Amino acid sequence: MLSPQDQLTELVRALESDQHVFATDPLLITEKLQGEDGTPIQKLHRRASRIDSNGALARVLGKIDGRIKGIMIVMSVVWCLSGFLGLFTLLQSNVVNFFYVLVCLLGFHTIMLGGWLVMTLINRDQQAPSWFASFVSPSYLIRGKDDVTKAAVDLYERQLQHSGMRWYLGRFSHQLWLATLTGMLLAIIFLLIVRQYSFSWESTLLSDQALVSLTQILGWLPSMVGFDVPDSTAIAQSRLVTDAMPLSVARQWAGLLVGSLLMYGIVPRAIAWAFCALMFRRKKMRLDIKQPCYQKIINFWQRHVVDADDFTEASVPIAPKAAVSAGKKLVALLEYPSDQQTWWQSGLEKSESIENFGIVDDREDMARLKDYLDEHPVQVLLGIHSKALPDRGTLRKLDQIAAHATDGLIVQLLSDTQPLTDTDLTPNDAPIDKQAVRYQQWQTALSARKIGLVDVNY
Repeated sequence: MLSPQDQLTELVRALESDQHVFATDPLLITEKLQGEDGTPIQKLHRRASRIDSNGALARVLGKIDGRIKGIMIVMSVVWCLSGFLGLFTLLQSNVVNFFYVLVCLLGFHTIMLGGWLVMTLINRDQQAPSWFASFVSPSYLIRGKDDVTKAAVDLYERQLQHSGMRWYLGRFSHQLWLATLTGMLLAIIFLLIVRQYSFSWESTLLSDQALVSLTQILGWLPSMVGFDVPDSTAIAQSRLVTDAMPLSVARQWAGLLVGSLLMYGIVPRAIAWAFCALMFRRKKMRLDIKQPCYQKIINFWQRHVVDADDFTEASVPIAPKAAVSAGKKLVALLEYPSDQQTWWQSGLEKSESIENFGIVDDREDMARLKDYLDEHPVQVLLGIHSKALPDRGTLRKLDQIAAHATDGLIVQLLSDTQPLTDTDLTPNDAPIDKQAVRYQQWQTALSARKIGLVDVNY
C-alpha cells in the first residue's frame, strides 16, 4: 500500500478533481509552497497536509487503516488460541506417540509452506487473489456517503488491486501460521511444565532402524542450537512404551519435540514472512508524480520569481514588415477560405492591377499557381487563415510559392470570427488567447524565411 503521506496526497488529488471544498484553499497553499525548499514529493506531501488543516482526511484514512489492521490482529489472536487449544486437546494422555504428535504439529504446515514456495516461483508477477481484496474491502469496514469517505474507499480499493499486494497477502498468511505455531509452542511448554509425559514410537510399515535413523536426522538441527535430543539408547528404550519412562529420557524427547517445532516450523515460516515483507517493501505502490495534476503543480513551483529590475524578457521572433511593390499583384488564400470576399483590401490600397487566384490547397492548385508565376512577374499576397497550422506541409507550400514569385511574396494573416478550439492547437499551446498563440507561431515561421507580413490588426 501507499505510505500514509502518499495516501493523503492521493486523496487530496482525487477530491480536487471532484471540486471538493477543503478546510484550506489548495490554490493558496500551492502558491505559498512555491518559495519553499524540498523535493517535489516532499512539497506535495506538505501541500496535502496543509490543505487537510483540520485533519478530517487523515482521520478517515486512519480509521480505514486501523480497522484493516484490527481485523488482522483479531484473526492472529484467534489462530493462536486455536493452536493452543488444539495441541492442548492432543496431549491429554500421559503417554504420547512422538511421531504422531510431530505430524499433527508440522505435517499440514510443511505441505502448505512447500505449496506456497512452488506457487511463488511459478507466479512471480501475479496479482493478489480477488477474494482477498473483497475480504478486506474498506466498503465493508466503514460506512459513509460523503465525498471524503467515498474517495478514501476508492483509494484503498485501487491499492488492493496493485500487483505488490500479493506479497502483502503472503505476509498476512505467514503471520497467521506463525500465530498458530506460537500457540502450539505455548501449549507444549505449559503442558511440559505441569505434567510428566512418556514418549513412544511404533510403526507397521517402517522398520525399527528406519525410525531410529529418522529420529537422528530430525534431531540434528535442534541439537545444533542447543536442544537436548535422544541418543540411540534412548530411542531404543522408547519403542512401544506404555508406562512412565525415566525423566532424563522424557526430557530428551521433549527437547526434540520443542526443537522440531521451532526449527522446522516457526523458523522457516518466520523466514517466509520476512521475505514477503521485504518483497512487499520493494514492490510497494509509489506516488505517481507524472500524473497531469501533479505535473501542473510541480511546473508552477519551478517557475522562478525575479525582480522587475533584474528581469529581461526573452525576445520573440518577429516577421519583417511587408514591402508592397507598385507592380501587379496576385492574391491567393492558403488552404482555408475567408469570410470576406475582398480580404486583401485591408492590406493593399485599391488598385486595378490585382488578380484573385482563389484558394491554393491541393497539388493541382500548386502546379497551376507555379506555372502562372513562372510566366507573369507579380508580387504574391498570400492570405493565411488563423486556423492554418504552420506544419511541414503548409510551410513547404509557402517556400515553393516564395521561390516562384518573381516580385516577392508577402503574407497577410486573417483572423476568424469563431475562436480557436482546443483541437485547433497543439498540446504545447497555452489555453489563453489561442489566436495570439497561433499568430506568434506564424511570426516565427515568417521571420525564419524573411517573408514580409502585412501590418493589419489581428
